[in-house]
Amino acid sequence: MDTLFFIAAKLLGALIRVDTWFVLGLALIVWSALAGKRRTLRISSVGLLMIAIILAIVPVGHLALQPIERTFVANPPLERVDGIIVLGGGEDASASAYWGQVQLAEGGDRYTAGVALARRFPDAKLLFAGGSGALRDVVLQRATEAEYAEQLFLDLGVNPDRILTESRSRNTAENARLSFEIAQPSADEVWVLVTSAFHMPRAVRSFETAGWPKILAYPVDYRTSSFADGLGWNLAPNVWLLNTAIRERVGQLAYYLTAR
Repeated sequence: MDTLFFIAAKLLGALIRVDTWFVLGLALIVWSALAGKRRTLRISSVGLLMIAIILAIVPVGHLALQPIERTFVANPPLERVDGIIVLGGGEDASASAYWGQVQLAEGGDRYTAGVALARRFPDAKLLFAGGSGALRDVVLQRATEAEYAEQLFLDLGVNPDRILTESRSRNTAENARLSFEIAQPSADEVWVLVTSAFHMPRAVRSFETAGWPKILAYPVDYRTSSFADGLGWNLAPNVWLLNTAIRERVGQLAYYLTAR
């Protein structure tokens, strides 16, 4: 059932992307031209152009994503920390495998924040949760996110005795459940969860559902800033942010309906 949910989530994720609908719009334009549907051609051409211009100038993605990022406070005060959980997704696994060294991606703040917290709380365990979130890795066996994360933590001077890794999970719900099995946190332990701010609401829900007793949210990797900063000609970044917001809202709904 978990594998079916994982595959369905990946397929749905591809369908709800803004760029997917751009391609479908272009396909409609081509079909209209070939079929001689002039009215459909005019409407679809003008409509797609107007949408592209709006998305390029107005930071719609910022407006959609920032409310999610504001769910938990940035830089929360921390007093006691028994463990730090870093969720995967901040590395480029393909590039890391190709070049033979760890390559961080847009969510690399997860890793640097985790190491910074580990130095701030030298007695805390540092647990990384992440196998592979790529659909092709359902059948292919490649190096996992956990392997690259462990190497990075070691390279940055973290004591190997403090590092725990969970390398089988493919999504957030599995992150929570499988890392719980490894850490076996007691009722009085305080664990800090480190992940991207937009991902934090869904992640906290999954960890609480999995039975983690005391989870403190430490959001990082903020993707938005002020509305004015987003104004300009930024089609690709705006579409990327909008994709992230749509995917996360749909993910939150799916996790709520399936109690993950």
